[in-house]
Amino acid sequence: MFDAALTPRRRTVLLGLAGVPVLLTACAQTSDDGGDGGGGGSSDSLTVGTTDKVTALDPAAAYDNGSSTVWTQVYGYLLNTKIGSKDGKPEPDLAESAEFSSDTVFTVKLQEGLTFANGNELTSEDVKHTFDRQLAIADPNGPSSLLANLESVEAKDDLTVEFHLKEPNDQTFPYVLTSPAGPIVDKDVFPADKVLADDEIVKGKAFSGAYQIASWKLNELVAFQAFDGYKGIYGKPKTSDVSLKYYADQNNMKLDIQQGNVDCVFRSLSATDIEDLKKDSKVAVHDGPGGEIRYIVFNFDTMPYGAKTKDADAKKAQAVRQAAADLIDRQAIATSVYKDTYTPLYSYIPEGLPGAGDQFKTMYGDGSGKPDAAKAKKRLSDAGVETPVKLSLQYNPDHYGSSSGDEYAAVKSQLEAGGLFAVDLQSTEWVQYSKDRTADVYPAYQLGWFPDYSDADNYLSPFFIKDNFLANHYDNAEVQKLIEQQRGTQDAAEREKLFVEIQDKVATDVSTLPLLQGAQIAVSTKDLQGVTLDSSFKLRLAPLAP
Repeated sequence: MFDAALTPRRRTVLLGLAGVPVLLTACAQTSDDGGDGGGGGSSDSLTVGTTDKVTALDPAAAYDNGSSTVWTQVYGYLLNTKIGSKDGKPEPDLAESAEFSSDTVFTVKLQEGLTFANGNELTSEDVKHTFDRQLAIADPNGPSSLLANLESVEAKDDLTVEFHLKEPNDQTFPYVLTSPAGPIVDKDVFPADKVLADDEIVKGKAFSGAYQIASWKLNELVAFQAFDGYKGIYGKPKTSDVSLKYYADQNNMKLDIQQGNVDCVFRSLSATDIEDLKKDSKVAVHDGPGGEIRYIVFNFDTMPYGAKTKDADAKKAQAVRQAAADLIDRQAIATSVYKDTYTPLYSYIPEGLPGAGDQFKTMYGDGSGKPDAAKAKKRLSDAGVETPVKLSLQYNPDHYGSSSGDEYAAVKSQLEAGGLFAVDLQSTEWVQYSKDRTADVYPAYQLGWFPDYSDADNYLSPFFIKDNFLANHYDNAEVQKLIEQQRGTQDAAEREKLFVEIQDKVATDVSTLPLLQGAQIAVSTKDLQGVTLDSSFKLRLAPLAP
């Protein structure tokens, strides 16, 4: 078990924050044809459908839900979350034990006899290699920003690893080891300083999770096969063969689950589809309150009056962002586009977590959640901003569901109310979108967030530290200092006060513009067992059985 005992040389880790939201994290089903359609499969095979896209199999090269879903099945983690956990508490997975051995040292002991699917031993050197390469590669689309507090990793012996941290008493670090930054990779397969191609990873069989990849066709089909050498927290998979089938069209995915051609589908069905499927007696709709959020990112270099534009002016740029916040009607979007399967998000930390607030309700618009065009107009006029403000706004049509088109058409309409903005609305598919957004191509753009772990810091550190994963050039030293402070604060009430203070400051800057908060949804056949609602924020295939 994870050791958080308070001793003279150890410090308590803050785990299981009150009010942690619960997410749906698992689904799948049987098929005879490896996921190409056709249900009614044998008892040792299942098929899962999704519209999510995989960016990369290399954990250093991506930071998205589609990629992480595959990693969860095939890579081992030092710590993980038990299936069915209500508090999201990290517990040993590949580890035998894990504890703070001093204020700035987190020590992990590995289980004995761990191996990868290729037969290579899994030792502390692989662990060191894993985290060293995350920091060395620091891919702009990768999760290395989660390791901002990691100074170095030391392999003390074959089974002992020490993580040396920059700031003391980091309450989030055990959670980080369960996150997309945490999959352990084989040092003999993955290079230390560059990303490894998908096909090379599959060929190298460098897997230590509950499953290994038997066959792979990017964003068409991945066939998982149970890995007999897995000794982790999920236990032996209930089903030995699971196929993950990727859909370009959510309507085809909906049709396949209705006809029993797949056993479960998740991410993303439209609100209309979900409403329709709830009336279908042949399927089961699983939902749970979740920490998913939707928001707009502003690029501080390239947005109107951004730092690298010809008419750069920081105060005018801030006025543009604040005016946009004055014009957004979240409830209208939630109701008209998503039939209230999403709810308005008025702070950076979503409702249900410590520190959730209403900054974007009280500070902007009419003060009660409705837009206020007169307030936006005055804000722009006072800053000397000429109207209409020409704003290029990008959204993604495939990664967040087809309703994104309607969502951003509504955003465009709201921003253009009163003639204050002229919005050039464009869309790009995810594989290219994920590259463009970190290359300063988009002055303002859509993103969504699926939590890495159940701690409110996960809605702050990745977004607002310097060199954050958004790569939007936001840099506020005061905010960064407060983020560091809350990570090292053990008292829950004091930490929550810091969460609020951080959000107050960032809400003034409007680094991102929060829009909506939603639940996770999956639809399965009636007889599928093992669909699990818990706080891990991970889809696990291991417990699924027909």
